[in-house]
Amino acid sequence: MHLVRFVHPTSGLPTAGKLIDSIVHAHDDSFAIEDVRLLAPCTPTKIVCVGRNYADHAKELGNEVPEKPLLFLKPPSAVIGPGEPIILPNSETVHYEAELAVVIGQRCKNVAAADADSIILGYTCMNDVSDRVAQGWEKNWVRAKAFDTSAPLGPFILSREDAVLPFHVTLRLNGDLRQDGSTSDLYFSIPTLIETISAIMTLEPGDVIATGTPAGVGELHSGDIVEVAIDGIGILRNPVQ
Repeated sequence: MHLVRFVHPTSGLPTAGKLIDSIVHAHDDSFAIEDVRLLAPCTPTKIVCVGRNYADHAKELGNEVPEKPLLFLKPPSAVIGPGEPIILPNSETVHYEAELAVVIGQRCKNVAAADADSIILGYTCMNDVSDRVAQGWEKNWVRAKAFDTSAPLGPFILSREDAVLPFHVTLRLNGDLRQDGSTSDLYFSIPTLIETISAIMTLEPGDVIATGTPAGVGELHSGDIVEVAIDGIGILRNPVQ
């Protein structure tokens, strides 16, 4: 089962639903998926991102894998949904980063790794769009990672009950394969990330943990079409402006 958010064709309001066999079901209404405009599938109070969580990605940028999960935040204002444009900041180098995103299902704190699965609602795709120039000089990465439209999410949430891990994560830029990885290569596992993050902060329903990106990151330019695909979840497609 896939969970969705979309603009209701009649009311024009954001609406939550379930996608079953290409039909979106919400309350007593149902619509063909091609007849609705999809929104980001959740509304996080925060996105907790994990840097350098694939050894091959850390190596390609000349970094070591950290001894502890390297965490940074994106605000809700960074979120866009499928089909919405990524607006490039005023920077010479902006990169795409395909990631598996874990969506939290309930308010929680101090979750043990062994219990982590119980607080997961499901999984979706994310593109951690990054300003590499700002990342090079600002240690807390606010300008590099938190700008508007830097967190495309979607298109759907695959429910935890239906998920089969590990996930195959790919990214295509203008149709060309650029990233091709598996979450089996995560340096810090999803349960470890949940335990680590929930020890620091309370996680709310709809919050997102972005688990890191595999090797193959590269530049985005105006006019590009970038697609993050995760088997079992779907394709998150965004134009670039």
